[in-house]
Amino acid sequence: MRSSILFAGVASLALTASANAEYLPAVIFDLGGINDKSFNESVYNGLEQWKADTGSDYIMFEVTDPSQREELMRTAAELGADAILSIGFAQADALTAVATDFPDIQFGAIDVGWVALPNVNGIVFKEHEGSFLVGMMAAMASESGVVSFVGGQDGALISAFECGYEQGAKYVNPDITVLANMIGNDGSAWANPTRAYELTVGHNEQGSDVAYAAAGFSGTGLMKAAADLDILSIGVDANQNYLYPGKVLTSMVKRVDVAAYNFFNDNMDGGAPAGGVDVLGLAEEGVGFALDDYNASLVSADMLAAVEAAQAAIIAGDLSVHDYRSNGSCDY
Repeated sequence: MRSSILFAGVASLALTASANAEYLPAVIFDLGGINDKSFNESVYNGLEQWKADTGSDYIMFEVTDPSQREELMRTAAELGADAILSIGFAQADALTAVATDFPDIQFGAIDVGWVALPNVNGIVFKEHEGSFLVGMMAAMASESGVVSFVGGQDGALISAFECGYEQGAKYVNPDITVLANMIGNDGSAWANPTRAYELTVGHNEQGSDVAYAAAGFSGTGLMKAAADLDILSIGVDANQNYLYPGKVLTSMVKRVDVAAYNFFNDNMDGGAPAGGVDVLGLAEEGVGFALDDYNASLVSADMLAAVEAAQAAIIAGDLSVHDYRSNGSCDY
């Protein structure tokens, strides 16, 4: 088995990768890195599981500056990667450019959406559905009647988290107040836990006693603030319940780990779809909420029953959760 291949422009790695006849895919992680405890790390864990299960390896690139996205993706293609997985909506332009120039390589795109190329398979999630459920839990756990949300980079994707959360909270308590702020307007918003901490303190000063983050690594700042303030937090993407045991009400899990695993595995077996978009929601087990030993004492039987009933109703089509991306509005 090849040793770890974290590509940093080393010529010997390029020669090894291009000369090896085994299946060798690549992944382009976006800002925040693989230790963000959230989105990127969940993808990384899925790929490491694929690596352990198959005995294969992959080339890994970490974007540390927005200008690197296309350069690193193009490098992966030029190395002869058999498949390339791009992570995050900010890679859309780079993906379109590189996939156009390398039509024989299958590209996967988590959270990028639909790219009108036959060799690009988009993988997106119904974050609003999972956020609805944790919004319900926030409202049921809140004693103040005020809950809050901190998003990373302002945009339609994170607004979908926010609006689903608000709808879920108000489904339980129509009179609840939902405070919300985004950290910023560019990629640096994913790596600013200090700002998330400050926003959470500000929300708490306005009465919030349950705080939800959809902000990548920045979300760890919200969770620390919540623990320091002795209020509850809600994690995102990965199961983050373990970070502050007894202080994390739940986590809105988004199974990017499974999506990444399946993309590499399907391509290795020659079965990856060509083009189009896979949309994964509650029905497809693409999103959900985390319940484990770390938060079991915080989730009552009544709370769990209400959330499970709502989940079943959403899957059956009897309860509709509004997607901000459908009209650019939180109106539902």
